[in-house]
Amino acid sequence: MHKERIRLARLLDKVMPAEAAAELIRDGMTVGMSGFTRAGDCKAVPEALARRAAKEPLRITLMTGASLGNDTDKILAEANVLARRLPFQVDATLRRKINAGEVMFIDQHLSETVEQLRGQQIAPVDVAVVEAVAITETGGIVPTTSVGNSASFAMLAKQVIVEINLNMPAGLEGLHDIYLPTPRPYRQPIPLIAAEQRIGLPYIPLDPAKIAAIVITQKDDSPSNALPPDQETRQIAGHLNDFLLHEVRAGRLAPSLQPLQAGIGTIANAVLHGLVDSPFRDLKMYSEVLQDSTIELLDAGRLSFASASSVTLTSAVYARFLADLERYKSRVILRPQEISNHPEILRRLGLITINTALECDIYGNVNSTHVGGTHMMNGIGGSGDFARNAHISVFVTKSVAKAGAISSIVPMVSHVDHTEHDVDVIVTEHGLADLRGLAPRERAQQIIANCADPLYRDLLGDYVTRATRRGGHTPHLIEEALAWHARFREEGTMGGTGPILAAA
Repeated sequence: MHKERIRLARLLDKVMPAEAAAELIRDGMTVGMSGFTRAGDCKAVPEALARRAAKEPLRITLMTGASLGNDTDKILAEANVLARRLPFQVDATLRRKINAGEVMFIDQHLSETVEQLRGQQIAPVDVAVVEAVAITETGGIVPTTSVGNSASFAMLAKQVIVEINLNMPAGLEGLHDIYLPTPRPYRQPIPLIAAEQRIGLPYIPLDPAKIAAIVITQKDDSPSNALPPDQETRQIAGHLNDFLLHEVRAGRLAPSLQPLQAGIGTIANAVLHGLVDSPFRDLKMYSEVLQDSTIELLDAGRLSFASASSVTLTSAVYARFLADLERYKSRVILRPQEISNHPEILRRLGLITINTALECDIYGNVNSTHVGGTHMMNGIGGSGDFARNAHISVFVTKSVAKAGAISSIVPMVSHVDHTEHDVDVIVTEHGLADLRGLAPRERAQQIIANCADPLYRDLLGDYVTRATRRGGHTPHLIEEALAWHARFREEGTMGGTGPILAAA
């Protein structure tokens, strides 16, 4: 069956077991692997590398599009294969090794990795490993359920290993639009002016001489673990829908809004799902990941087209998508992540972006990566690409975590990923703060009144009152600004009766 997928006959003699292909990867190399939020990831070669590492020294720098599925990061971390990892991950085992300093993790904006590769600012890719549906008659690689950085890795690498996944339907061919920016210094504008527009090829163009090995696999993507909407995420969605409707009535948005982007994960997916019951029609998406909510919006007739870099779905929705692939292909497109996340295009299209915060402070700064300011969670992903260049930049979060022991609205975030300059709207289950056109002192009042949980609202108000007495454009009590985080570290709660409350 694999002979039908390898349409350039002279490449058939490159088919080999994963162990033999993995021998191309040697200790100290930089490897670029396909995979973006569990979708389209390599499945056989990484496991072969882990088995080999049990017998000989093998440490690599691993680049991907985003996170990998099938426990690949866990398997490689446990086998001590990973010396350096970028630009994103979500695995608990790898996270522990990162926070222990055993794996050097480079947290990057997802649009930037291949730009740094092209500019020779980071180590070049020695070997690329790319999952594919097929290889074309000219040696082009047809990706599976993600594009991510695969196209650039394949073009820039010295050698390429292709994993042909027979579990992926051949009908995925035609879903992709592969376009990469032209070289500097005379780079041309990217000719994309609408989410539904095609500007590239349906495969990754490649000199077939670079394909050093082909591995045949039969393994599905890992399903998304995003949870369905709950009461609080429905409330967040309701507040956002009301805000967008107000923008339409004020004449600032059309009834079809602007193209939408939503970050990965349970909260952003659930909030986007809330648009199913909204009055908006003919919506379009220009995002990096299509989740269950995208399919629901397409099926409900609310969404007319969706562009992204990967499709990451729960098991049931994944089966539905593949079973009706031809219908969805007319309304879905997958692009390289440097196009899906490119600042030029995002600013041109005027996106409404919806991303998730770990915590926000009273002036609108957002932490989306570090727990307690020190421990990496997953990474910034594409949220910075989108927030900085959005028409309206929205961040969503539940107001508290760990049964109220943690407030997601704090005096000062413990780590800044998105400054207040890139945050227009903050939404929790309690309400929405529209920060546009407000000075810092005005922002604080809006965020506390509308977004903070009642458990912490008075404490935040007291902090602002006392800080304001000391003056400043952005008033802070430096000696107390991170006291809530310190209290949680020592006592397991941001509440209590210590100095920060005694002063109230």
